[in-house]
Amino acid sequence: KGWIPTNDIANALTPVAPPPLRAIFGFGFTTPYVGMTNLVNSSGVVATDVARVGTARGYLKATTFGGNKAIFAFGQTSSVSAISNLVSDNGVVASDTAGVGTARGSVGASTYGVQLGIFAYGYNGSNLSMSNKISITGVVAGDVSGVGTARRGLMAAGYGGDKGIFAYGYTTGTVSLKNLVSNSGIIAADVSGVGTARQTGAGTTYGTDKAIFGYGDATLSITNLVNSSGVVGADVSGVGTGRHNLAAAGYSTDKAIFGFGFNNTAKLSMTNLVNNSGVVGSDVTGVGTARTTLAAAKVG
Repeated sequence: KGWIPTNDIANALTPVAPPPLRAIFGFGFTTPYVGMTNLVNSSGVVATDVARVGTARGYLKATTFGGNKAIFAFGQTSSVSAISNLVSDNGVVASDTAGVGTARGSVGASTYGVQLGIFAYGYNGSNLSMSNKISITGVVAGDVSGVGTARRGLMAAGYGGDKGIFAYGYTTGTVSLKNLVSNSGIIAADVSGVGTARQTGAGTTYGTDKAIFGYGDATLSITNLVNSSGVVGADVSGVGTGRHNLAAAGYSTDKAIFGFGFNNTAKLSMTNLVNNSGVVGSDVTGVGTARTTLAAAKVG
């Protein structure tokens, strides 16, 4: 009684939350904007639609925070918004939270640090160069300006266990640059030449400490692997149906999934699983309402 253990077996037996194993896709555009979600189980199987749980919108993004929860934020309906929706470790989406930084769409989102997230860049009539950090409890911080070339339609993902990367996007044309994010949430200067210039693809973590960017810019079906040091690899072609404005997230302990999108002919309800070596599987069809400009993240 009265003792505080420091490094004995009592500390070793202290419960630790298990890692998140599932993913969630949410929101997007059919005709009109929608707000439904679809959970992905630890085997990569996408569940049926769950009815709208917040303002219907597209061009938003999502990221994991707090180890096993997620947040959808920003986006566009008839105008850009600054709202967010928290997602519990059970995949339950909360009602809208208003006023989370500059209203904008076409943002990027990534994890960084220990159980933290960050949204950056976007568009509100002009391309933007700002970021907003997400705390371990899901609180969105105010704007931080001047974080690389202003652009929209970019991809982002966590890598290296505690860092992030934003890449690609559109300025006055598509670009192939990247910005690394430190484990304290500092976005570094532009680095150019990271694969085919494009916009509106998707990025996610895979293999626990690496990332993958895929698809984008009309009907491209290419991917780029990012190693645990943040180096972006050369294009890999032929990875399922070419499309853009899709979403991606990690699931299980070390895998990922790309889902939905638009192939310039139709909105799609297909997914492609990514194994822990970064190999993208063939198309799987019929996974919820076909839509585009949605977002996805890993949850508990």
